[in-house]
Amino acid sequence: MTHVSLLPTEILDSLCTSADPQSGRFVRLPHPRTGLPSLFLVSGVSMGTIMEIQAIDATHPRSWFLDEEIIADGKLLMMLPIDPAFLLISILRVVPSDGNLGTFQPVDDILEQAASKLGVTASNAKDTSKTLFEDDILHFTALDCAKSAISRICDFQDITPEIRVCRYSPQKVTEYLRKKVDGVLDAGVLDESKTITRGLAKDGLMEDGNERLLQAARTKAACDIVSQYISPEIRATLMESYREDFAELDAYMKKLEDEKMVVDQPVPPTKGRRKTGTDVPTEKPKRKAEKGSVGVEKLKKANINGMAKLSTFFKKA
Repeated sequence: MTHVSLLPTEILDSLCTSADPQSGRFVRLPHPRTGLPSLFLVSGVSMGTIMEIQAIDATHPRSWFLDEEIIADGKLLMMLPIDPAFLLISILRVVPSDGNLGTFQPVDDILEQAASKLGVTASNAKDTSKTLFEDDILHFTALDCAKSAISRICDFQDITPEIRVCRYSPQKVTEYLRKKVDGVLDAGVLDESKTITRGLAKDGLMEDGNERLLQAARTKAACDIVSQYISPEIRATLMESYREDFAELDAYMKKLEDEKMVVDQPVPPTKGRRKTGTDVPTEKPKRKAEKGSVGVEKLKKANINGMAKLSTFFKKA
């Protein structure tokens, strides 16, 4: 089946100029946020670039015209670079642990355990579109970029000059994620988002005197962006690490929410209540009838005894 897709220029050049048809390989790995099987493209120099594949589907059916060909599948595939460390976090967390920190083991042993627990062999697969394969996971973890990322989220010990063991470290994961948050802030990603900027302005955080609150709000928004690639449990741990930084901001936002609830709360009806000195009048005083013109007032005083009513002139003969 043919698809229309958008790729970064360097990846597109690599796929188009490489003489090796296997220069790019699609692998199915657990998504770092949901854990569901998702498709990724391994490409680039030494197969060291991981691309997340996202499908954008229209609400109504559509097709693409490519030269003289009509592509019935109207989805648009976007391939975006993803940090291998995010993928490794979801993979390494499934390895059985001894207590909270786990045991130190050789890297290859840990990765094989993770692949065995998450994936199945091709011969045992029933629905390949929703299945994780051991071979895909092992192929990804054997890449240089994956081996380099392991050092960012694991603790290491040297048993002998030849033997080095490691274990998954929640503390190092949090430290690394905080660096990613700082990277989002330094890259100016928030300034390019009109939605985020409008939200900060709407909450009054961009007013003079709220500089500290604004900085905390920007950091929280950066955390939300990074959280698109981590599980809810790890996100909770990340946000907890900023608890002191967000304390003043949380109090400010709660005050705004309380004030909004008071304004939006409907005023209860007061009709029938006993009037006190502080009560507001329940009913407006009746307006006095306005005085008519001089001609109208004279007509009201005219003697109409014995006069026929106007309606009698319109009766049937």
